[in-house]
Formats: sequence, C-alpha cells, structure tokens
Amino acid sequence: MKNTAKRILVLSLPALLLFSCAPVHELKEENRTVPENFQAETDTLNSAQIAWREFFQDSNLVALIDTALKYNQEFNINLQEMARRNNEILARKGEYLPFAGVQAGAGVDKTARYTPLGANEATTDIAPGRAMPDPVPDLLFGATASWEIDIWHKLHDAKDAAVAEYMASIEGRHFMQTELIAEIASSYYELLALDNQLKILDRNIALQNNALEIVKLQKIASKVNELAVRRFEAQVLRTKSLRFGVLQQIRETENKLHFLLGSYPGPIRRSSEELLNIKPAEIHYGKPVDLLANRPDIREAERELEAAELQVKVARAQFYPSLDLSAGLGMQAFNASYLITGPESMLYNLAGDLSAPLINRRALKASYANASATQIEMAYRYEMQLLQAYLEVSNQVSKITNLNESLKFQSLEVDALNESITISNDLFKSARADYMEVLMTQRDALESKFELIETKKEQLIAQVVLYQTLGGGWQ
Repeated sequence: MKNTAKRILVLSLPALLLFSCAPVHELKEENRTVPENFQAETDTLNSAQIAWREFFQDSNLVALIDTALKYNQEFNINLQEMARRNNEILARKGEYLPFAGVQAGAGVDKTARYTPLGANEATTDIAPGRAMPDPVPDLLFGATASWEIDIWHKLHDAKDAAVAEYMASIEGRHFMQTELIAEIASSYYELLALDNQLKILDRNIALQNNALEIVKLQKIASKVNELAVRRFEAQVLRTKSLRFGVLQQIRETENKLHFLLGSYPGPIRRSSEELLNIKPAEIHYGKPVDLLANRPDIREAERELEAAELQVKVARAQFYPSLDLSAGLGMQAFNASYLITGPESMLYNLAGDLSAPLINRRALKASYANASATQIEMAYRYEMQLLQAYLEVSNQVSKITNLNESLKFQSLEVDALNESITISNDLFKSARADYMEVLMTQRDALESKFELIETKKEQLIAQVVLYQTLGGGWQ
C-alpha cells in the first residue's frame, strides 16, 4: 500500500509543479468585429497581387527599384539576420540528435609507495615475472555518445519555434521590401514634381521679364512711374530666388535616392514627361480578409505568435523530468601494444539519468511566466497589426478619392488664372488695369501651378502607398 501511494506521488509531481507555477492572466474584452469591405461597393480584385514590375510602368523607376533591391545596405543587413535565424534552426535541430565524439588521452601516474594503492601495485605482477611499471603510463582511446530523449517534445518544440522565427524574418524582409519600393517610388515622383516646378519657374521668369520690359517702355512713355518698374523687378528677383530653392530640393531628393540605391551622388535618370500627364494606376482594393494573405507584416506577426506559443510549451516542459542516456566504448592500457592486441584493455559504459526539478524552481517559474506573457503580447500585437492595416487602407482610399476631386478644381483654377494673366497684361497695356493687378495675377498663377503640381504628386504617392498598404510590392 505504501509503494502504491509513493508511485502515485512520483507520477503526479510534474503536474503539481506545473500548476503551482502557472501564471494567471486576464484578457480584456475587445471589439473584434471585422468589416466586410473597404468601401460601399465590394471589390473582388486586389492589386496587391500584381508584381511591382508590372505595377510601375515607368522604366526608369523600375530600374531604380531593381538596383535598390540588390545594393541597399539595410536590405542586405537584413539578409544576415535571416542567416542567423536559419543557423538557429540547425542548432535547435542538433540538440535532439545524439551527440558522439572521439576521446584520446595520455598520461603518467606515480603512486606513493607507502599507501594501500602503492603497496598493492608494488606487489602485483602484470604477468608471471613481470612487475608493474613505475611510474604507470596511461593511454586511452575511445568513443563517447550522449542523447537526451525528447520525451515531452521540448527540443522539437524549440526547433519548431526557431523555424517560426525564421519564417517571421522572411516576412519581415518582404515587408522591408514593400517599404523600400514605396519609398523609392515616392521619392521618384517627388523628383519629377520638382522638375516640373523648375520648368514652371523658368516659364514664369521669362513671362515676368517680358512684363518688366513692357513696364520699362511704359515708364519711358510716362504711363507708369519708377515704382511700377521696381515692383516688377522685385517680382522677377523673387521668382529667381525660388528657383535656387527648388534646385536644392532636387539635389537633396537625388541624394536620398542614391542612399536608398546604395550608391554615391550623381545624376538620376528619370522621365521628362509632364507630371500632370502621368496617369495613376488603377488600384483594386479587395476585401479586408485579403490583408491576411497579402500583407507581410501581418504574416510576420502571425509567425511570431506561433513561435511564442511554442516557447510556452518549451518553458512548460522544463518542469517535467528529463531522460539522458550516455555511453562509451574504448581501449585503455599502460602500453600502446595492449590497445590493439589485448581484449583485457577494452572498457565500456552505459548509463541512464532521469532528473526533475524539485527545489529552487523560481528561474523555471519566471521563464514560464515570461513565455506566457510574451504569447499574450504577440496575440495583442497581431490584433493591433490587423487593425492598423485596415485603417491604413481606409485612409488611403479616402485620400485618393479626395485628391482626385481636389485635382479637378485646381486644374480649373490654373486655367482661369492663366487666362487672367493674358487679360491683365492686355488691360495693363491699354492703361485699363493697374500694374498691381498684373503682379498679383502673376503671383496667384504661380502659386496655383505649384499647388497643382503638389496635389498631383500627392495623388501619385497616395497610389503607391495604397499599393503598399494592400500588401503589394514583395511578390
């Protein structure tokens, strides 16, 4: 009866250890209602599934992206992180396989004569008429092996966790690629916008110089005074000053692209097409559920959650007994000739070791509690990533819609102000308009053209960002 009670106690000890250390977590109630679509009309297509080479039609932009994916330093640094994660898989896999090694050694042993062992060796013959050598050489050659039996799948779970972390690093690289492509495309369109603004300034400088010459002629004819001439000169100088500011922005944007390309400063090949003539790509939004398959950051969070769950299992298995097997086989003698001729020199051992934690389990409790907390943290991060992804797409969809409408009205505004410049110049020549009206019309027209270019740039960049937020760019 006593033996039975003792056996029951031993078998239930790991479970008692586990339940005594399990932390208690409270999960908050949250609204997990997921909308069915991003807009009123359901869109079954999803542009995120289009490869970036097909999405971007500008050959110069495609060449820049292709170069960046090869030479961007941050992108290549991430490759080394993935290599470390892959090596971690090999390390974890090796832990549940048997360890084997070869052992060889040589030494000499001199035992004191007036000791029990020394006296025994002095009176013992190896063979009739052949005394024990003094000192005694010791030669050893053999093989050893050890193996931890993975009873509770602790080592296998650790390997699977490393695999999940490696897969998360792959998704992280995909996400980095989408960000890199979006940043290059955005900078490229910003560069095109600056080029167009520079052309606008050059045209306005020419226009204002012509107006200045007319004012000078009218001053000679006493139709205007010196004040009008000076005001027109100031307008020309101001526009020329703006030109150098745009040139500086062009240089900084080019250098930003060179940094992303992993290259040193130099000219950036780009399209000479008018920015307003570039048609944005048509994007299909799909459904929110598509984000689970298309967005690398969501899949990365999913893999990290999977790894955290496996780490909890590993931490739990630390409370269970572990079984280790060890064995050795070899030859040991004081003479090298006996190592290959004498079976009496053979030695071997085989042992099994079963152990379980009993006292001072605080480190194991802390490890298990940390693993559990990490798992819950990863679950919240996964939910947060889903929510963030939906809101990003929703914001970009709304932004593109509003930018399209704004672009229409700004185009009409620019057309109206261009006509106003012609009208104001004609009226000024016939002395039916004040020179201040001409100046203000030119200034308003210049500002409206700049704003139109900015809006067009934001429209193109918004298309790129929406493509990224949908999960496109890593295929």
